[in-house]
Amino acid sequence: MATKKYTVTLPEELAEEIRREVGSGGFSAYVTKAVERQRERDLLGQLVNRLEEEHGVVTEAELAAAEAERKELEAS
Repeated sequence: MATKKYTVTLPEELAEEIRREVGSGGFSAYVTKAVERQRERDLLGQLVNRLEEEHGVVTEAELAAAEAERKELEAS
């Protein structure tokens, strides 16, 4: 994948904490992964909104049933 250099502003304490953890060579990779995760969350949120517009909001009972099914699958 092609890359391009951008200038972003981050809180200094946060940036230095990350740099100490990953080293200066890993900083861009760390930020890239963080932005990718946020982009995925944004797209998922858009999908949820669209599906809720089409099918209505998920009820508590539906959430509980899905959670029970997830736990069952996890246990097997």
